[in-house]
Amino acid sequence: MRSFRLVVALILSAFCVSVIYAQNPASANLPVAPPNLLLLMHQEVPAGRAGEAERLQVSLSRACDRLETPSYWINLQSLSNSEESLFFDPFESFDLLEQSRAGWSQFYAAHPDLARMKDQIDEIAGGERTVFAVRRPDLGYLTDSIDLSEARYLRIVEVHLLPGREGDFAEGLKILADAHARIQADAPWVVYEVKLGVNNPTFFVFTPLLDLAKNDALLAWEQSIATREAGPSLDRLTQIARESYATAETTLYEMRPLTSHVSSEFADSDPAFWRHATAVEFRPDRIISRKPPKKGSPAKSPAQ
Repeated sequence: MRSFRLVVALILSAFCVSVIYAQNPASANLPVAPPNLLLLMHQEVPAGRAGEAERLQVSLSRACDRLETPSYWINLQSLSNSEESLFFDPFESFDLLEQSRAGWSQFYAAHPDLARMKDQIDEIAGGERTVFAVRRPDLGYLTDSIDLSEARYLRIVEVHLLPGREGDFAEGLKILADAHARIQADAPWVVYEVKLGVNNPTFFVFTPLLDLAKNDALLAWEQSIATREAGPSLDRLTQIARESYATAETTLYEMRPLTSHVSSEFADSDPAFWRHATAVEFRPDRIISRKPPKKGSPAKSPAQ
């Protein structure tokens, strides 16, 4: 039963957006398409200091909107854990990531007020976990139609595999993709493989959501999928989950535009949601530094 639930969780993560994309078959343009490389930083902020951290992050994000920065980020808030947030930094290569890190060091050297603000945020935050994940285009389904700027929520299935089971996981996703194709399901998903930051083989399956109402159909879809795929395909999926998965956890996140910093091209794709530069006034004179910036230490981007 446990292995079947793992299979269902992965299947549902792919099906839950079918209604969203059925009305938008056009390919997404590059600024809003899933990137080749992701820096993902999970951050936990104590509940008693969440408001303080958010005010600082909003001010930092708005200040960065007004300046030229080396890279961008999307901030997401967990709906099941009010203390957990996720910073989602897109890049096209590790080379550009390296250039970004050097660029942020120069940026904060030129803007010490923002460096102090970033230090304050880091001081408030509790545990952080950072991973680097590379897109696996061979494992996605209809990913050309994904438009991240239209997403309001992001469902993430984090799958930890037993060592040497990457091939089984890939086989399972291809079985799911074939099943989707047979019924002409317009339900895109994108897959990332973690390259740095974990010990065991780890994959993320991302499915964007336009609104939470799409989750109302999950139970019905579960029954429909189990019935439609009954037989050798479902048996193989269950076997893969039982023999290959260490854990599989699904988390639903909400997009937070006020604490994000996206490119102008990305914001232009849905300005009503992403353009908010005038919503909060950046006042560096109101920043209270608890400690001076560390000398000689490399600066990080807001999501690093």
